[in-house]
Amino acid sequence: MAVTTSARAEGLKQAEAAAERYRRTSDQRRNIERQLDAGVKFPDSREAIAVRAARLLDRQAVPAAAAVESIREEHLSAPAAYERILGLSKELQAWSFLPRGARAARTVARIVTRENGRELPIGTGFLVSPRLLMTNHHVLPDEASARQCLLEFDAQVTIDNAPGTATRVEIDPDTFFVADERLDFALVLVRPLGDGRMPGDVFGWNRLSVQLGKLVIGEPVNVIGHPMGRLKEIAVRDNALQVRLDDFLHYRTDTEPGNSGSPVFNDQWEVVALHHSGVPEKDAQGRTLRKDGQVWEPGDGDDAVAWVANEGVRISSVLRHLAALPLGPARRALLAETGPDSGLGEAGTAPGAANPAGLDGSPVAANPASLDGSPVAADLASPDGSPVAAPAAVDGAPATVPAAPVDGSPVAAARGPARAGAVERVALRPGPTAFGGRRHLVFLHGRSQQGKDTELLRRDWTAGLNHGLTRAGMPPVDPVDAWFPYYGNTLIEALGERESVPRPLAETTALPAAEACAPVGPARGTYEQLIAEAAANAHMPPRGEAAEERFGASVVGALQRQLSWLAAKTDLDEWVIATTLRDVAAYLDDPEVRETVLDTVLASMPASGEVVFVTHSLGTVVGMDVLTRLGPEVDIALLVTAGSPLGLDGVHSRLLVGGPKRPDGDYPWINAWCPTDAVAIGCPLGGTWAGELTDLAVTNARDRVHDIEEYLTHPEVAAEIGRHVGHG
Repeated sequence: MAVTTSARAEGLKQAEAAAERYRRTSDQRRNIERQLDAGVKFPDSREAIAVRAARLLDRQAVPAAAAVESIREEHLSAPAAYERILGLSKELQAWSFLPRGARAARTVARIVTRENGRELPIGTGFLVSPRLLMTNHHVLPDEASARQCLLEFDAQVTIDNAPGTATRVEIDPDTFFVADERLDFALVLVRPLGDGRMPGDVFGWNRLSVQLGKLVIGEPVNVIGHPMGRLKEIAVRDNALQVRLDDFLHYRTDTEPGNSGSPVFNDQWEVVALHHSGVPEKDAQGRTLRKDGQVWEPGDGDDAVAWVANEGVRISSVLRHLAALPLGPARRALLAETGPDSGLGEAGTAPGAANPAGLDGSPVAANPASLDGSPVAADLASPDGSPVAAPAAVDGAPATVPAAPVDGSPVAAARGPARAGAVERVALRPGPTAFGGRRHLVFLHGRSQQGKDTELLRRDWTAGLNHGLTRAGMPPVDPVDAWFPYYGNTLIEALGERESVPRPLAETTALPAAEACAPVGPARGTYEQLIAEAAANAHMPPRGEAAEERFGASVVGALQRQLSWLAAKTDLDEWVIATTLRDVAAYLDDPEVRETVLDTVLASMPASGEVVFVTHSLGTVVGMDVLTRLGPEVDIALLVTAGSPLGLDGVHSRLLVGGPKRPDGDYPWINAWCPTDAVAIGCPLGGTWAGELTDLAVTNARDRVHDIEEYLTHPEVAAEIGRHVGHG
């Protein structure tokens, strides 16, 4: 059978199946239409809307600051706030919408078959990796059909509406070809161009994602393809998702049969579905109708059919199918080129493997990274929390400055830069004239700072602050003018002493991150509570819901699923999240650990004067307790929290103040948070904590999403600090 005849017959079969699914969902669709007529903009579940809003913030499709301001103005409830965020996304498109759409369009190709000496267009395909193209099964049902076909990229008109010059590329189904009739997809390898470059390097490719939150009912979709074999066309935004099924989506948009195999995009140009069929209108007898209301006959042609909707295959369903296929290493490696968000990079990994994959399929490092993003040396922090050896000095000789004591005795002060050849691991104090002698700038660090040079840490914090001050047009701060209480070694030693039956390193690295980092002692329950609460705040759907699009062969247990969800929804590694919440839980749940850390910090805090208190991560939790222990001669001029977990119930309920109320004192509080920072997942804090509190939503770089230096570079954060230390 000729390829064109086969494609047409298969296409009609898919249209019949789509019409039956459309019929079965008629009640659901009518209910949605009633809600739309009543003014409900997004008639979807609350969970779906919440996850979609979170993804829009994660991907910066809606500026975090704009969303926070919009929500705070009217003190909206959570569901109303999520809908407000979706409304901002739907109504306002950034300038980048058009160039990003043009970039996505270049990934789309016309599929042409060679038949009886002629070349005939039969469908559309699009690149999903540097050298893999996706289309419909009914367009390319098998390798034999694919061998007869070629691709035409840039088959479109120019900016002046003149026909452009297409680039013709061959495909290689003998090396890679996978297809499925029910899901109506085919994936085929594309040969390099004539100059040897991979097609994705020339035309770009679409990063497929298994994550939730790409589209809700009522949102627009955009389709790019070659209807009826014509030059490339696009249906933009005058359409909407109608119904979401387990494996298919129904949406209204203007497409024609040649659009088979087109990508269906959301407004952020993420692929949400593979377009595969129109839905024909049927009469009571189940017969297809023409546009004039008469019964359609095969000789009438596809363009005479009365199409009532369109159907696409959910991209998550395609990815799940691909992940489960028993492929050899070579073909699995080609699938991995689709990128980590597809979940195909580690598909097939056995549970309990040494490098467990997260729910997004990305590999998890065996050694956890520190909170500043740098890898943790094996001799500085072991996953089981056991005591760590002090590092050698820069020249390899033993360090001469002792670590902070664990008995609460005063910590030695160090002034000026560290002595050459030594690593300073002590608290730092400024000179008596810093900021006039009455105003004190105090930095309180988070976890994973053990064994580090505190002078260098203080310089890093000050460098970030000075970057932000410069951007705000304010004078910089001298690093030696800042206080730097240091509890890094105290914390890790206290944790090691309290740990019961620590696991060996070889055992922990073979476990999923959630279990490897879990405390063995009494803090285990609090640790699990914090992860579960953070995952819920990140809108993880209940297990078993049909809306769940994620998978991961190596996920073990609910705790790991929650941790993997957090990692996938934010830009932090699983180990960073797990170790942070582990230390927070240990600090909050063990009175001896808490008292040891507090004694160490309080021994190197100002005894009088006005304090500008800048805290980060675990340091925001410790800092809140410190505020309850300061003497009467100390006044807080400004509290700054950055990357803070204080929004979690499991955290603020265990503080010394016993809930979301600040310690005594009337002072301004600035909370800087990034929506993609998993440690700050309970933010903003304004709806929970009492008093004068300003939430500043900022956008941190993906590779430094939790870094304190990154938080301090934002001028709106730095300017508040600068004004309160007398620089404004």
